[in-house]
Amino acid sequence: MVLTGAGISTESGIPDFRSPGGIWTKYDPEEFTYQNFVANRAHRERYWKMSLDIHPVLAAAEPNAAHHAVAELERRGRVCAVITQNIDGLHQRAGSSPERVIEIHGTALSVLCLSCGDRLPREDVQARVQAGEAAPECRSCGGILKPATVSFGQAMPERETALAFEHAERAEVFLVIGSSLVVHPAAYLPVRAVESGAKLIIVNLEPTPCDRLATVRLRGKAGETMSALVAAIGP
Repeated sequence: MVLTGAGISTESGIPDFRSPGGIWTKYDPEEFTYQNFVANRAHRERYWKMSLDIHPVLAAAEPNAAHHAVAELERRGRVCAVITQNIDGLHQRAGSSPERVIEIHGTALSVLCLSCGDRLPREDVQARVQAGEAAPECRSCGGILKPATVSFGQAMPERETALAFEHAERAEVFLVIGSSLVVHPAAYLPVRAVESGAKLIIVNLEPTPCDRLATVRLRGKAGETMSALVAAIGP
């Protein structure tokens, strides 16, 4: 069982929103709540303006060695599922089976209509924003369009969250890569796994609140550490 956070994608050129120089040093995260987005057109316009800074970075990113390492472990039959806090789709692009990837914070690659439920490619909607639409609306029903990500104040997806905890409880080994383990409910997944009998491995540059529970702690960059780990495990 694998859990990945922002640290696995920073080597793909996607900065951690919370790190120095990240997007939340330019914008106030408390402004971008789900409630504000739904209730106020001005907030939607502000969000889509911010997307002009964020989306090109996501669109240009490529999977790195850590993503490929996770996909390789799956090919060898050693990974049953990948829970990711990331919204970039890089696990799937690296070769992880889409049906094994659980995106608990949603995906930035799709846009949903909050009224009729229509799902659109992000690139199509982003092109409309770049062409001058300040707050694009659904062309089918006129409803609010929102990226299929979990915003501040928005409920976690029930199916994905439940599935993530089911996998955590069944895991023999729970491998965390690049997560600070401070954002809940994801931060509780390794705790649940250990409580259920799993061995915990944490790959991260900095200490995490779950280090005391870990059987193995590996300090280092995700790409080089995971490449070495896959090589050590063997076929």
